[in-house]
Amino acid sequence: MRVIFFVLAMSWQVAASAQSFDPSHTAFTDVLNDHVEVYDDGLKSAVNYRDLAKNRQPLDNYLASLSAVEPVQYESWTQEQQLAFLINAYNGFTLQLIIDNIDKFESGEADSIRNLGGLFSSPWEKSFFTLLSEKRTLDWVEHEKIRVDFDEPRIHAALVCAAVSCPKLRAEAFTGKNLEAQLENQMVTFLSDRDKNGIDDKGIYLSKIFDWYREDFDGLRNYLRTYSGALSDGSGNGDNMNFQSLDIRFVDYNWKLNNLENR
Repeated sequence: MRVIFFVLAMSWQVAASAQSFDPSHTAFTDVLNDHVEVYDDGLKSAVNYRDLAKNRQPLDNYLASLSAVEPVQYESWTQEQQLAFLINAYNGFTLQLIIDNIDKFESGEADSIRNLGGLFSSPWEKSFFTLLSEKRTLDWVEHEKIRVDFDEPRIHAALVCAAVSCPKLRAEAFTGKNLEAQLENQMVTFLSDRDKNGIDDKGIYLSKIFDWYREDFDGLRNYLRTYSGALSDGSGNGDNMNFQSLDIRFVDYNWKLNNLENR
């Protein structure tokens, strides 16, 4: 009898919490739409952190809703819903980290997220938020959860660590319903940004992201071949015949804050 009661109680808890969480992440879309400026024909974006810091309550409320999600509820979702939740959490809590330290950026004490770490740790190792019932770090979300639980290299075009050389931050939240189209668009957009990736007379030049996470792409050159059109702008430089012979180099990463001033 106790077992039956426990099962019913857990089912009620999942149902109740499911009703309180918005899987469309509309609140985050509203925040992003208000504070993210997309430019360069949709290839890049910048964040108005100053305005976001002054009007942070909607972001704080959304992040609180993420923190309130219990593991049992998370496990009841589809894989697409789980991954969208985690990507939004990474991007959202990164925004929080920046605006929590907006005074350092305003004073010139910091010009990069890398300046926000501790004496012996990086900012990605700081436990400054709660997710799935425990204090977490941004590294945990990316390296211990997303990269472990999902075989999805396109997440590297979706996770945005507040740097100029990062992929663009979308002006909308990721959702389980639209995740496939959103991830594909992110990768195509990222590879089409000529400041970060492309083909020139020296070969293929790529963001350092493809170097850092090369193992996730299960054969980088073969993976990139499927996006040769995005890399080459249809010029033919990335066709299958000569793609294998092109040299690959990785460009320097610009860690300056992806704010309006650094567009």
